Amino acid sequence: MDVGGTSVRAGVVDEHGTVLRIERTGTPAEEKRLDDAVVDTVHRLMRDHEVASVGLAVAGFVSDDRASVRFAPHLAWRRAPVAERISRRTGLPVVLEHDVNAAALGEHRFGAARGVGVAVLVAIGTGIGAALLIDGQLFRGSFGVAPELGHLIVVPEGRPCPCGKSGCWERYTSGTALATRARELLAERADVVSTLTEIADDPARLTGQRVAEAARDGDEIALAAMAEFAHWLGSGLALVSDVYDPEVIVLGGGVSASAELFLDRARARHAEAMTGAGFRPAARIQLGELGDLAGIVGAAELARDHVEQTG
Repeated sequence: MDVGGTSVRAGVVDEHGTVLRIERTGTPAEEKRLDDAVVDTVHRLMRDHEVASVGLAVAGFVSDDRASVRFAPHLAWRRAPVAERISRRTGLPVVLEHDVNAAALGEHRFGAARGVGVAVLVAIGTGIGAALLIDGQLFRGSFGVAPELGHLIVVPEGRPCPCGKSGCWERYTSGTALATRARELLAERADVVSTLTEIADDPARLTGQRVAEAARDGDEIALAAMAEFAHWLGSGLALVSDVYDPEVIVLGGGVSASAELFLDRARARHAEAMTGAGFRPAARIQLGELGDLAGIVGAAELARDHVEQTG
């Protein structure tokens, strides 16, 4: 299951990583109702499929034992023993994982990072989420929150970030950042005709997706914003390569759907900005193969592993 701020999605996944069926429901804002939504979805799937265990990919911080949700900014769970509660009501073993970690595991087992020793997943959407796999094992850090790459500072004293710092990578490389830069360019280049001008003051309409659509249509402002996005993406990925030296960097998240507008330029920037550029191998930068099912597939694999390890 992939439990996000907007929807709860669940899939029955076989041992080959094939998603046999998907169920979806909205994410309730109240804790008890959120538990109910998860349990009801599991029960619906159990009526037609033999289900052995449940994995929950959660958009939030998960405890070291992967049994509780410490904090999830867009979910009702706070210091919540979710695994025990869901297990008690479904009769199945339950394991939790951060959603990007789950997606990374899915890509490692069945997607773009298959067989890779060191791989990093960078999920680009409203912000940036990241995961690190070493020899197929997720690296979570000492307290379960690593790697928090979206809040690496790439521009000292740059754009303020909701995390409390300024100049974070996700303020320059995300759907939010793309819309922000387009709005700035519209103000700076008032003489340029742009299809984005009429929605410049409406954050609900001037989104990263809308900027990408305008760029595909050749809009000058949108293309300029996308070029800067690509520059900062490549620059940040060069930092990732300097620290982790991965064999592959997998790009996921909603923004990856517009990869044709930025990926080649980001790869070139990554290759030139790495320490030792030209004298060392560069990581392969490629799109995820599992799309928005990566978290579901990875959560299922974690649940399967949990059952095998505990008997």
